[in-house]
Amino acid sequence: MDNYQIETAQNVEIYQNIANLGERILAFLIDTLIIIAYGLLTGIAVSSLGLGRENEWIYMVVIGLPMFLYHLLMETFNNGQSLGKAAMHIRVVKLDGSKPAFSNYAIRWLLRMIDITFTTGAVAVFAFLFNSKGQRLGDIAATTTVISEKQKITVHHTLMASLPDGYQPKYPQVTVFSDEEMQQIKNIFQKAKREQKHAVILALAKKSSQMMQISLDEKPLMFIDTIILDYNFYTQQ
Repeated sequence: MDNYQIETAQNVEIYQNIANLGERILAFLIDTLIIIAYGLLTGIAVSSLGLGRENEWIYMVVIGLPMFLYHLLMETFNNGQSLGKAAMHIRVVKLDGSKPAFSNYAIRWLLRMIDITFTTGAVAVFAFLFNSKGQRLGDIAATTTVISEKQKITVHHTLMASLPDGYQPKYPQVTVFSDEEMQQIKNIFQKAKREQKHAVILALAKKSSQMMQISLDEKPLMFIDTIILDYNFYTQQ
Protein backbone atom coordinates (compact mmCIF):
# COMPACT_ATOMS: atom_id res chain seq x y z
CA MET A 1 0.00 0.00 0.00
CA ASP A 2 2.56 2.57 -1.17
CA ASN A 3 0.32 4.54 -3.50
CA TYR A 4 -3.13 4.82 -4.98
CA GLN A 5 -4.19 5.82 -8.45
CA ILE A 6 -6.30 8.81 -9.47
CA GLU A 7 -7.24 10.01 -12.93
CA THR A 8 -7.14 13.60 -14.14
CA ALA A 9 -9.79 15.28 -16.27
CA GLN A 10 -7.58 14.44 -19.26
CA ASN A 11 -7.74 10.71 -18.35
CA VAL A 12 -4.08 10.64 -17.34
CA GLU A 13 -3.35 8.39 -14.37
CA ILE A 14 -1.43 9.91 -11.45
CA TYR A 15 -0.26 8.11 -8.33
CA GLN A 16 -0.37 9.57 -4.84
CA ASN A 17 2.06 8.29 -2.21
CA ILE A 18 0.07 7.22 0.85
CA ALA A 19 1.54 8.17 4.22
CA ASN A 20 2.44 4.98 6.02
CA LEU A 21 1.24 4.05 9.49
CA GLY A 22 4.56 4.94 11.13
CA GLU A 23 4.51 8.45 9.67
CA ARG A 24 0.95 9.05 10.87
CA ILE A 25 1.68 7.74 14.38
CA LEU A 26 4.79 9.92 14.67
CA ALA A 27 2.80 12.95 13.48
CA PHE A 28 0.15 12.16 16.10
CA LEU A 29 2.78 11.92 18.86
CA ILE A 30 4.33 15.25 17.81
CA ASP A 31 0.90 16.91 17.85
CA THR A 32 0.14 15.40 21.26
CA LEU A 33 3.38 16.78 22.71
CA ILE A 34 2.60 20.21 21.22
CA ILE A 35 -0.90 20.19 22.72
CA ILE A 36 0.41 19.13 26.14
CA ALA A 37 3.14 21.80 26.03
CA TYR A 38 0.58 24.44 25.07
CA GLY A 39 -1.72 23.39 27.90
CA LEU A 40 1.06 23.52 30.49
CA LEU A 41 2.50 26.86 29.36
CA THR A 42 -0.83 28.65 28.98
CA GLY A 43 -2.04 27.12 32.24
CA ILE A 44 0.94 28.55 34.09
CA ALA A 45 0.52 31.93 32.39
CA VAL A 46 -3.20 32.19 33.15
CA SER A 47 -2.73 30.97 36.73
CA SER A 48 -0.18 33.71 37.34
CA LEU A 49 -2.91 36.27 36.67
CA GLY A 50 -4.67 35.22 39.89
CA LEU A 51 -8.16 35.04 38.39
CA GLY A 52 -11.00 34.13 40.71
CA ARG A 53 -13.39 31.19 40.36
CA GLU A 54 -15.92 33.48 38.70
CA ASN A 55 -13.50 33.83 35.77
CA GLU A 56 -12.90 30.12 35.23
CA TRP A 57 -14.42 30.45 31.75
CA ILE A 58 -11.24 32.24 30.73
CA TYR A 59 -9.29 29.08 31.43
CA MET A 60 -11.63 27.13 29.18
CA VAL A 61 -11.44 29.65 26.33
CA VAL A 62 -7.69 30.26 26.46
CA ILE A 63 -6.57 26.72 27.28
CA GLY A 64 -9.29 24.19 26.58
CA LEU A 65 -10.85 25.37 23.34
CA PRO A 66 -7.65 25.62 21.26
CA MET A 67 -6.56 22.18 22.51
CA PHE A 68 -9.98 20.71 21.66
CA LEU A 69 -10.09 22.27 18.19
CA TYR A 70 -6.37 21.93 17.42
CA HIS A 71 -6.57 19.35 14.63
CA LEU A 72 -9.61 20.90 12.96
CA LEU A 73 -8.17 24.42 12.98
CA MET A 74 -4.65 23.43 11.92
CA GLU A 75 -5.78 21.25 9.01
CA THR A 76 -8.34 23.81 7.85
CA PHE A 77 -6.04 26.84 7.91
CA ASN A 78 -2.72 25.11 7.18
CA ASN A 79 -3.65 23.32 3.96
CA GLY A 80 -4.32 19.90 5.47
CA GLN A 81 -1.39 19.85 7.87
CA SER A 82 -1.14 19.95 11.63
CA LEU A 83 2.30 20.80 12.99
CA GLY A 84 3.01 17.10 13.40
CA LYS A 85 1.96 16.35 9.83
CA ALA A 86 4.09 19.23 8.56
CA ALA A 87 7.09 17.84 10.44
CA MET A 88 6.54 14.43 8.83
CA HIS A 89 5.80 15.94 5.39
CA ILE A 90 2.35 14.40 5.17
CA ARG A 91 -0.94 16.08 4.29
CA VAL A 92 -4.71 15.48 4.24
CA VAL A 93 -6.16 15.53 0.71
CA LYS A 94 -9.35 14.37 -0.98
CA LEU A 95 -9.24 11.05 -2.79
CA ASP A 96 -9.00 12.84 -6.14
CA GLY A 97 -5.89 14.68 -4.91
CA SER A 98 -7.63 18.06 -4.47
CA LYS A 99 -7.76 20.22 -1.35
CA PRO A 100 -10.54 19.23 1.09
CA ALA A 101 -13.32 21.63 2.01
CA PHE A 102 -14.05 22.61 5.61
CA SER A 103 -16.83 20.01 5.71
CA ASN A 104 -14.31 17.25 4.88
CA TYR A 105 -12.00 18.36 7.67
CA ALA A 106 -14.94 18.65 10.08
CA ILE A 107 -16.20 15.13 9.37
CA ARG A 108 -12.81 13.48 9.91
CA TRP A 109 -12.31 15.59 13.06
CA LEU A 110 -15.68 14.56 14.53
CA LEU A 111 -15.00 10.87 13.87
CA ARG A 112 -11.57 11.28 15.46
CA MET A 113 -13.29 10.62 18.80
CA ILE A 114 -14.21 7.11 17.62
CA ASP A 115 -11.03 6.49 15.65
CA ILE A 116 -8.57 7.65 18.28
CA THR A 117 -9.90 9.30 21.45
CA PHE A 118 -12.34 6.68 22.78
CA THR A 119 -10.45 3.65 21.43
CA THR A 120 -6.84 4.84 21.97
CA GLY A 121 -6.28 4.61 18.23
CA ALA A 122 -7.24 0.93 17.84
CA VAL A 123 -10.10 1.61 15.42
CA ALA A 124 -7.95 3.96 13.32
CA VAL A 125 -5.14 1.39 13.05
CA PHE A 126 -7.55 -1.43 12.21
CA ALA A 127 -9.30 0.63 9.51
CA PHE A 128 -5.96 1.77 8.06
CA LEU A 129 -4.57 -1.75 7.80
CA PHE A 130 -7.64 -3.06 6.00
CA ASN A 131 -8.07 -0.13 3.65
CA SER A 132 -6.10 0.11 0.41
CA LYS A 133 -6.17 3.92 0.40
CA GLY A 134 -4.71 4.55 3.85
CA GLN A 135 -7.96 5.72 5.42
CA ARG A 136 -9.24 5.62 8.98
CA LEU A 137 -13.01 5.81 9.58
CA GLY A 138 -12.95 9.61 9.53
CA ASP A 139 -11.20 9.58 6.17
CA ILE A 140 -13.66 7.10 4.71
CA ALA A 141 -16.62 9.23 5.79
CA ALA A 142 -14.95 12.45 4.58
CA THR A 143 -13.60 10.91 1.32
CA THR A 144 -10.09 11.97 2.28
CA THR A 145 -6.75 10.29 2.86
CA VAL A 146 -3.29 11.31 4.06
CA ILE A 147 -0.47 11.41 1.52
CA SER A 148 3.28 11.68 1.90
CA GLU A 149 5.00 14.57 0.15
CA LYS A 150 8.41 12.93 0.39
CA GLN A 151 9.88 12.16 -3.01
CA LYS A 152 10.10 8.43 -3.78
CA ILE A 153 11.69 8.62 -7.22
CA THR A 154 14.65 6.50 -8.32
CA VAL A 155 17.01 7.23 -11.20
CA HIS A 156 15.17 4.61 -13.29
CA HIS A 157 11.82 6.31 -12.82
CA THR A 158 12.90 9.90 -13.22
CA LEU A 159 11.45 11.89 -16.09
CA MET A 160 14.82 13.07 -17.38
CA ALA A 161 16.21 11.20 -20.39
CA SER A 162 19.55 11.68 -22.10
CA LEU A 163 19.32 13.16 -25.58
CA PRO A 164 21.61 12.21 -28.49
CA ASP A 165 23.96 14.92 -29.73
CA GLY A 166 22.23 17.19 -32.21
CA TYR A 167 18.82 15.76 -31.42
CA GLN A 168 16.01 17.31 -33.47
CA PRO A 169 12.51 17.08 -31.93
CA LYS A 170 9.58 15.99 -34.05
CA TYR A 171 6.54 16.91 -31.96
CA PRO A 172 6.44 20.42 -30.42
CA GLN A 173 2.90 19.56 -29.32
CA VAL A 174 4.33 17.54 -26.39
CA THR A 175 4.40 20.76 -24.38
CA VAL A 176 0.67 20.29 -23.73
CA PHE A 177 1.65 17.72 -21.10
CA SER A 178 2.65 18.59 -17.54
CA ASP A 179 5.67 16.97 -15.87
CA GLU A 180 3.34 14.71 -13.87
CA GLU A 181 1.45 13.59 -16.96
CA MET A 182 4.61 12.85 -18.94
CA GLN A 183 6.05 10.96 -15.97
CA GLN A 184 2.96 8.77 -15.96
CA ILE A 185 3.22 8.18 -19.70
CA LYS A 186 6.81 7.09 -19.23
CA ASN A 187 5.97 4.83 -16.27
CA ILE A 188 3.11 3.12 -18.09
CA PHE A 189 5.22 2.76 -21.25
CA GLN A 190 8.18 1.19 -19.44
CA LYS A 191 5.94 -1.24 -17.55
CA ALA A 192 4.09 -2.24 -20.73
CA LYS A 193 7.39 -2.86 -22.53
CA ARG A 194 8.68 -5.04 -19.69
CA GLU A 195 5.46 -7.07 -19.68
CA GLN A 196 5.17 -7.05 -23.49
CA LYS A 197 1.67 -5.58 -23.37
CA HIS A 198 1.48 -4.19 -26.90
CA ALA A 199 -2.21 -3.34 -26.57
CA VAL A 200 -1.40 -1.01 -23.66
CA ILE A 201 1.31 0.73 -25.69
CA LEU A 202 -1.07 1.15 -28.62
CA ALA A 203 -3.81 2.61 -26.39
CA LEU A 204 -1.27 4.92 -24.73
CA ALA A 205 0.01 6.13 -28.12
CA LYS A 206 -3.53 6.78 -29.38
CA LYS A 207 -4.51 8.69 -26.25
CA SER A 208 -1.30 10.73 -26.26
CA SER A 209 -1.71 11.66 -29.93
CA GLN A 210 -5.32 12.69 -29.30
CA MET A 211 -4.26 14.99 -26.46
CA MET A 212 -1.55 16.44 -28.71
CA GLN A 213 -4.15 16.81 -31.51
CA ILE A 214 -2.01 15.04 -34.08
CA SER A 215 -2.42 11.88 -36.15
CA LEU A 216 -0.56 8.74 -35.16
CA ASP A 217 1.50 8.05 -38.28
CA GLU A 218 4.29 5.85 -36.90
CA LYS A 219 4.58 2.69 -34.84
CA PRO A 220 3.26 3.18 -31.28
CA LEU A 221 6.55 2.04 -29.70
CA MET A 222 8.58 4.55 -31.69
CA PHE A 223 5.97 7.27 -31.15
CA ILE A 224 6.07 7.04 -27.34
CA ASP A 225 9.87 6.88 -27.36
CA THR A 226 9.93 10.02 -29.51
CA ILE A 227 7.51 12.10 -27.45
CA ILE A 228 9.43 11.29 -24.25
CA LEU A 229 12.66 12.50 -25.87
CA ASP A 230 10.90 15.52 -27.39
CA TYR A 231 9.44 16.49 -24.02
CA ASN A 232 12.90 16.36 -22.48
CA PHE A 233 14.28 18.43 -25.34
CA TYR A 234 11.75 21.25 -24.89
CA THR A 235 11.78 21.27 -21.09
CA GLN A 236 15.58 21.30 -20.89
CA GLN A 237 15.92 24.37 -23.12
